Amino acid sequence: MRGWAPVHLTRCASGYPTVGGLTRTTTAGNLPGTWGKVKELQAFFGLDTPIRDQAHFAPSSVFVRTCNVTPSNTPERLAHRGSRRAALAVTFLLSAVVLACSSDPFAIPWQSSPDTVLLYSLARPELNLESGFNFHTGRSHRIESANATGNWDVALDTRGGQLVFLPPGALGIRSRARITTFPGEAFADVLRAPEDTLVYSVNEPVPVQAGTVYVFRTDQSMGVFGTNCVYYAKLEPIDIDVAGGTLRFVFEASPVCNDFRLVPPD
Repeated sequence: MRGWAPVHLTRCASGYPTVGGLTRTTTAGNLPGTWGKVKELQAFFGLDTPIRDQAHFAPSSVFVRTCNVTPSNTPERLAHRGSRRAALAVTFLLSAVVLACSSDPFAIPWQSSPDTVLLYSLARPELNLESGFNFHTGRSHRIESANATGNWDVALDTRGGQLVFLPPGALGIRSRARITTFPGEAFADVLRAPEDTLVYSVNEPVPVQAGTVYVFRTDQSMGVFGTNCVYYAKLEPIDIDVAGGTLRFVFEASPVCNDFRLVPPD
């Protein structure tokens, strides 16, 4: 065997042959086959392999087994476990430092960017008009029937000679979407959605009136990190056309899961 000193075999109580005096006489790069590659990697990382692992890479003609050694508690194995635990501890400490240096590593980027939307009343006879709106996606939706669920948080309709907002519950649709009002408030002054669920309308139409800010809670959806989320938004009518069955409004929605804030944090 090139690069290996003579091997003396003995037998332990179990009858298996064991190694006596197995030594290495060359550098790792000259060792045979796979074992040489392993030792090259170990040398690079500053590691060493116990004798029992060397036996695994010994020539097939020599069956090697050590006596009276429990693999789980050899000095080499214990040292290896200690080094692994030390590495894990260092990783944990570095992670803690990174998290501590960031005010909020999971923060969702958010800049104030109000947008305007035009909706059409469900009472208009034309087809394919957008009467529903989803605040989280910022998209308008056509509502062909009352059973068109899952895409919108509010719909526009005409009832009693006035435009009204309809939460999904007003059409018998199960949803977590809700509406509440802030009469007489300026759009910029409404900073936070109410946490009290009792102030929200779930199943009743809400009249559209000038000079009122409306706060919406969206239906539940899957968040960025796989959690169940609702989102909050605010809306102010800017052009109410009852005769034409249209409403133009400005809105801003929070992109942060389950956050009552209606404006970006400072």
